[in-house]
This record gives sequence, structure tokens and C-alpha cells, in this order.
Amino acid sequence: MRVFGINYDTGFTSGGSTTHEPFDPEVVRRDLRVIREELRCDAVRITGGVPDRLELAAGLAAEVGLEVWYCPFTNGLDRAGLRAFLLDGAERAEKLRVAGARVVYLTGSEISLFTDGFVPGGRPDFTDLAALRAAIPAAQAAVRAFFAELVPQVRARFGGPVGYASVPLEAVDWAPFDIVASDGGYRDASNAASFPLTLAAAVGQGKPYAATEFGCCTFRGAGDVAGKPEPVTYGPDGRAVALTAELERDEEGQARYVVELLRDYEAGGVEAAFVYTFANRHLPTTEDPARDFDLAARGIVRVLPDGSWTPKAAFRALAVYGAERAAK
Repeated sequence: MRVFGINYDTGFTSGGSTTHEPFDPEVVRRDLRVIREELRCDAVRITGGVPDRLELAAGLAAEVGLEVWYCPFTNGLDRAGLRAFLLDGAERAEKLRVAGARVVYLTGSEISLFTDGFVPGGRPDFTDLAALRAAIPAAQAAVRAFFAELVPQVRARFGGPVGYASVPLEAVDWAPFDIVASDGGYRDASNAASFPLTLAAAVGQGKPYAATEFGCCTFRGAGDVAGKPEPVTYGPDGRAVALTAELERDEEGQARYVVELLRDYEAGGVEAAFVYTFANRHLPTTEDPARDFDLAARGIVRVLPDGSWTPKAAFRALAVYGAERAAK
């Protein structure tokens, strides 16, 4: 495996806010230095829906020696708005690459789920499975048509490797891309038996394969439901409101899960693997167990009420993993 990396969220937009508030460039700089120097990551996947934040964080990542996977992750745009966002991102990523950074450009993330216009009627309704199944063929066709037009436009603006952080239902045509990439890298009880074959098929497509997102929450049993949504409800402002179940903290379980998956990806011939995620700043811990939203967080650090963080067991396990890689 060439790249051991982690996701770094600069702010997914929702409810008039983002998942990274407040956004302090000096905090971001320190976080990225920790990712490079303490976790020994080779790369970081910079995500988010605010263009200036993406560019700033990507530049700071390059400054500390990280390979940058520059990855817009937008929400609520239409297809025209998404195209404009991605082309602007390609130009910003190219400036960084020309300045000497190692940069991969990912042309968005899970666009059929978070963009208006790929699924008939707007966006997928996961509560209506029959309607969702019926909508998938049209969504797949729309995604393929979008990238057939977009990728040549991206290449006119960006000279490095190009990929896309997909979800399985999109059935992306990878012919225009340099890298096959998936946010569906979760192994849990629902797919554990088939996971080795699925991974082998993903790796065997003739292009480098990147697992751009995988991880699990911090409660006991989270590894068995790793690919499911986090057990928390959100208000209209995008803030966490309540946990949806009684949860017991199990940081060691989270740590085992992420390292086991990294070992699986190493053995399976994956090009790059990105743990999800460094910090879920929208899911802070609290002294009230019923509102300890960190239990539902996949972050490897525990975000405190004042916005600072403390390492979890997964952080320490990844630091050991990174040190072992660096010593080879």
C-alpha cells in the first residue's frame, strides 16, 4: 500500500452552518502537523464544501509534507453549481501542484446522494427502498453523463492524477479517471463474508484503487454496523440533538477496527487508504452521557466542548501503525 492517510473535514455544509465550526487556520495547521508527525500519515484527504477553506487546508497540508487528496464534498448544489464548484477546485488544486506539492484531485464525493438532479425527483429517499431501487438506473446514467463531460474539463485545468470518491450505487464508469476510489470501504456484519471478494474486484479493475473512507464509531458494537449512519439526530441548524440509542464507550473496539481494515487493505493490494476521520467537530463530547455525541463519532480524537481535542485509543493505535510503516 503506497498511501496511509486520513480524512480531514474543513466543513460539510448543512442547515446554514458546517461541521467544522469555528474554522481557525492555526488550529488546522496544528492538526495537519499532528497528522504528519504523530500519526506518520503519507497523505490527507481534504474535504468540505467551502472553497477557500479547502484551498487553505490543502496548502497547509502540503507545507508539512503531506500528499494532498483535494476533495470537494458539497451538499445542496444543483448539477450546474456542482460543475462550477469542481472546476474552480481543479484550478485551485493545480496552483498547489505547480508550486511543488503532491496533489490528487477527486472530482467530488457521493454526488448522487448530496446533489439535486441526479436522482429523479431531487435526492434519494432512503426511507422508500422500492422507490430508491427504481431510481438507481437513472441516477447511474446521470452520473456517467456528468463525468463524461466534466473530467475533460478538469484535465484542462489540473495536470495531476484525477479520481472521484464514489458510493457503490453509482456504478461509476472509471474509464475517464486515473484512480478508482470509493467511500464505501466499510466492513461490517452485513458484508463481512463477501468483503474479500468485493475488495479483490475493486482492486482488479486495472487502475490504482483507493479506499477513501472507512472507520467506525466509538460505541460498543460499532464495528458490526460500521457502514450505517451514526446513531444521532440533528436539528434544522445541523447541530446534534440527541443520541438515538443507549451507547457504551468502546475506544479499543474502534482502534481494532481501523487497524484491522488497514491490514486488510495492505494485503489486498490497495493503493491508498484513508481512515474516516480525524475529528467530527460537530459531535463533541459532553458530561451528560445521554448527550455524549462523541460516542456516535468516527473521529479518532475526542472533541471537547471548548473545541479542543484529546486522542482516543484509535489515535494511539494509528500512531503505532504509522511508526511501524515508517520504520520499514
